[in-house]
Amino acid sequence: MAKNCLRILKYMLFFFNLLFWICGCTILAFGIYFLVNNHFTELFPSIPSLSFSNVLIVTGSIIMVVSFLGCMGAIKENKCLLMSFFSLLLFILLTEVTLAVLLFIYEAKLDAIIEEQLHSSLEEHIRKNATDSSIWDQIQKTLKCCGVKNGTDWKQSLPQSCKETPGHYFKEGCYMKVKDWFESNFIHVGIITIVISVIQVLGMSFSLTLYCQIAKMADN
Repeated sequence: MAKNCLRILKYMLFFFNLLFWICGCTILAFGIYFLVNNHFTELFPSIPSLSFSNVLIVTGSIIMVVSFLGCMGAIKENKCLLMSFFSLLLFILLTEVTLAVLLFIYEAKLDAIIEEQLHSSLEEHIRKNATDSSIWDQIQKTLKCCGVKNGTDWKQSLPQSCKETPGHYFKEGCYMKVKDWFESNFIHVGIITIVISVIQVLGMSFSLTLYCQIAKMADN
């Protein structure tokens, strides 16, 4: 009976991590694609390494490494790999909680910093007289918005990417549009965050249980 339970737990943990490994590969692929095609980069001039593509690459890589440890630890019944998997998940979970608390405490200050960085990025875009293939034109076309707060941020004639129809331009700013979207979908974002946290806790529970079962069988 114990061996059957161990086998079920082992394969559950294996497929659980295999699914996340595939998700990690997908996120990494998107990050590389955005990096190669220069999409959604240079939004924070003072922190050039903090781009959307880099965030995706780092996130995808972390997911791949952690899920690989989980897969190999489960299928090989390796206590060292299982404990490494558990420790990394615990560290990631604690980091997420810490970041969530800091974001809550410094929300207003962070909001001002992000807005300032976006204005700097837009001013750099204007100074360089960038083409329609630049990041701001891509964002405005995708989100159907204009400027950071509104079209007046351009301080000049509005680009074609701000145009909704001939003679009509998008009135809403890109940052404000994204911010409003998050505020209107706060419950959904919260639910997704909770689900991710629950999945992490389940992964930790499965790995620790499997670790204990393997250690118990080894002692017997």
